[in-house]
Amino acid sequence: MPEQEKTENSEDVSSSKTQSLGNGRKESKDGDSEAKHNLDLAAVYVSDAQYNRNICFDTSPQSIRLYRLYNHWGFQVLIYVFVIVDLALALFERPALIPLPLWTTSVVELICLVAFTVRLIHYAKVIPRQNFWKDPKNICIIVIVVLSLIDLIIYAALELVGHSTVRWSRVLRPLLLVNITEGRQLRRAFRSIRNAMLEILYVFLMFMFSVLMFSLMALKLFGKRGLKTSEGNPYFTDYLEIVFDLYVLVTTANSPDVMMPAYNYSSYFSIFFIIYILINTYIFMSVFLAVVYNNYKKYLKEEVRQLVKAKKRKMLRAFSLLQETGRDGEPVVAQEKWNQLVKLVQPDLRNAHRELLWSVSDNHNKGYIGKLAFVQLADLLNIQVITVKSRIHPLQKWLPDLYNSPASRFICRMVNHRVFVIVYDVIILVNAVFIGLDEENPLISNAEWAFLALYLMEILLKLYTFEPRFFFAKHQFWNWFDTIIIVSALIATIINSALKSSGGYTSRQVLDIVFILRVLRLIRVVDNVKRFRAIINTLIRIGPAILTFGQLILVIYYIFAMVGMELFQGKIKFFEANSMDPGQEYCGNPLLKGTTFAALKYCKNNFNNVVNSFITLLELTVVNQWHVLTSGFTAVTHVSSRIFFVLFHIVVVIIIINIFIAFVLEAFFLEYTVAKSDLQTSLEKKIEELELGVEQDGLDGNLVESMETRDNDLGPSETGKEKPSLMFSIASKRYKTIDGLLQRMFEGDLSLEDIDEEDPENMSFPNPAFGSV
Repeated sequence: MPEQEKTENSEDVSSSKTQSLGNGRKESKDGDSEAKHNLDLAAVYVSDAQYNRNICFDTSPQSIRLYRLYNHWGFQVLIYVFVIVDLALALFERPALIPLPLWTTSVVELICLVAFTVRLIHYAKVIPRQNFWKDPKNICIIVIVVLSLIDLIIYAALELVGHSTVRWSRVLRPLLLVNITEGRQLRRAFRSIRNAMLEILYVFLMFMFSVLMFSLMALKLFGKRGLKTSEGNPYFTDYLEIVFDLYVLVTTANSPDVMMPAYNYSSYFSIFFIIYILINTYIFMSVFLAVVYNNYKKYLKEEVRQLVKAKKRKMLRAFSLLQETGRDGEPVVAQEKWNQLVKLVQPDLRNAHRELLWSVSDNHNKGYIGKLAFVQLADLLNIQVITVKSRIHPLQKWLPDLYNSPASRFICRMVNHRVFVIVYDVIILVNAVFIGLDEENPLISNAEWAFLALYLMEILLKLYTFEPRFFFAKHQFWNWFDTIIIVSALIATIINSALKSSGGYTSRQVLDIVFILRVLRLIRVVDNVKRFRAIINTLIRIGPAILTFGQLILVIYYIFAMVGMELFQGKIKFFEANSMDPGQEYCGNPLLKGTTFAALKYCKNNFNNVVNSFITLLELTVVNQWHVLTSGFTAVTHVSSRIFFVLFHIVVVIIIINIFIAFVLEAFFLEYTVAKSDLQTSLEKKIEELELGVEQDGLDGNLVESMETRDNDLGPSETGKEKPSLMFSIASKRYKTIDGLLQRMFEGDLSLEDIDEEDPENMSFPNPAFGSV
């Protein structure tokens, strides 16, 4: 009995130990799983902060995987492809530039609608259901898809029975570009316009009051004097006609034509027009720009303030997931976890680059960082750092005696010298003068071969001096630019000479390409002028913004083009120059006989297909002669069609263009006044401290020099000092995202209260509501 009890007891102890060990393994496994989940979630927060995504997603492991898949660049590119294809259908639908059968365009549109639906379902899977239905952009996409499907079915059914109808849903297509998740920059632009509309409306009402008042005065001054226009029509006798003519005068499109009958009658009447132009063209239009600029900047700054706060919130959430207690009791993140996080967020980052970022964050080499340093990680990752590998030139390996000889070293010094760049800049300018001369002259023709030989010599000398793989690295813009231009010009010149010698072909197109390629090299010379460089740097900075405003213009143009095609298609026709059709004299419409529109041969400015529509709208944007274009469509339809053209002018010219000007002005102020950010300065100091910097030889940041001197610094060393295997340089003029540019533009206006008003210890904060719009 005792033995039995002893055996049972031992079994109980063994069982207990086994159970305890199993629980320990289970708890360890659970702990590892939780740590991995926290790391994945933190990586998503940091990635969202880096790219300023403000999506309130579900934090379950499955949702995180779906969310990361949703943000994959491949799917983002794919959805843009479907949007572009959907918009491009207007090329093939009636009225078509390239007609296709109805079933073809219908199938393609259905595929696009399915793609938008699948993308929306994917989005619904990663965010809480109540958030999905509260998000206006989701509702908008659903409405667009449903209405497009209904319109497509009705249109196809009516076409099958021989009835034509209007494709009204086509005006909704560009709204998909606004409401897809990736279109947040475009939504921000529309929100800023919407928020500024009230102030713009007040100024516009005052402006219209002024136009109406001057129109009434003009009616009383000129209406009873029996004056005639140059076409023989009564001058200023109809009030609505006067309003339109004076509105056009504000744009200066009909000046001085509108004034001449009154001016010819009496010079004193010019005072009326002078006062009108002064008040409405110069004062009111300037006030429009000031109001648009002020309000747009105010609301954009508020958007940026929200971006900065949202970025900090996400970084604090990530910190709370990875934090552990430091030696002094403060929450910290260890280097090991930090490295794991950065590898997840940016897996293509080099180890050396990652170690450099850590050394900036952990400036005192403690092995861990606090909350403040961790929150800066998203901005650190957005600073573009060029990583440079120091390589030995192949000739130095294969022919060391020849490459290190005095003559070879002299060639390398010569190419490295500043005078080498200046000499070739002068050669480019001289070549530009020769391009302007007659290319049929044998002397000029032979000189072009000499210039090409000099350019090829420049490339070969640089390849001899600098390591070839670095010379053609992806960040060496000017090296690629020069090589492509020179090689292309050489090939085109050879083709041109061969075609010319063969006879029977003028080769004019090839010759044009040659000249264009040669002229493009002047850009490099322009960049060497300091004042011009500021303009070039500004253009580089606002590149992403130009794309955003380009999308904005595309949306507006597309909507007006679709409406214009439905209103005016077939009303005006264009005939080729060799056409014998008598209708070419009046654009195929007898109503245009004797009109200025037909006399100026504006027949191709029509809405008969989407390409012609866009070109016509572009001409209306430029403003010159827009009243003549309007008169042509008014003559073939009704006077009320002026509403279409005036509305386009108000939306595009007065509002959109002024907003774009406001943004460009702000970007120029940034170029001239804002210094580097503290993080950039810290990163540069750390690179200098570690002696891993690509030397700039005291240059002032010239785009050409900064590219080419990086090549020079990696050429053969004359001091005998071995260079590090890896070096770094900061591309301080670049921004990975437009949000980064906006933050730099307005960070001087953002007070610490704006950024630090949230309690850092309180981690229970929601995503900002504006991001869902």
